[in-house]
Amino acid sequence: MNIYLIGYRCTGKTSVGQELAEKLDWRFIDTDQAIVETAGMSISKIVEQNGWPFFRQLEKQVFVDLNKRAGLVVATGGGVILDSHNRSVLKDPENLTVWLRASIQTIYTRLKNDRQTSEFRPSLTDSPLLREISETLAERNPYYESTMDVAVDTDQQPVGKICALIIQEATNARKHNW
Repeated sequence: MNIYLIGYRCTGKTSVGQELAEKLDWRFIDTDQAIVETAGMSISKIVEQNGWPFFRQLEKQVFVDLNKRAGLVVATGGGVILDSHNRSVLKDPENLTVWLRASIQTIYTRLKNDRQTSEFRPSLTDSPLLREISETLAERNPYYESTMDVAVDTDQQPVGKICALIIQEATNARKHNW
């Protein structure tokens, strides 16, 4: 069993994932960081030099490799749900998939204030940031919704409380599926 954290950029996947893995005594993996290590360059450089389709192929390969293991808390990239194979992994009843959600304004503020945005979060479109967030969420939300087992809003929630909610869901799911 793995716990996959899905959701848009800056919804808390890495922060929650790190603490959740610590609480469960599991290993934490951030797929974006794994891609950077595999490629030997930043996500911005990957996209600049090779384009988004190449990045998505690297992402899929990392995701396939991770799913061969168990006992992982995985913070996925926001676009992992765009690939049908990745969605089937996320829907696997052996895993728990948690959709971390935040409002458009919260995402915008977090993106603007995060020092890693330029390296790890290159622009997805040519639109201004607020419009990009809104349009991309409209496109991706149905995928997030169709693959998740549980959704947690992260706008005003402390990381510890989010982790407690996820652990409770994992415990409930084990009673039924695992």
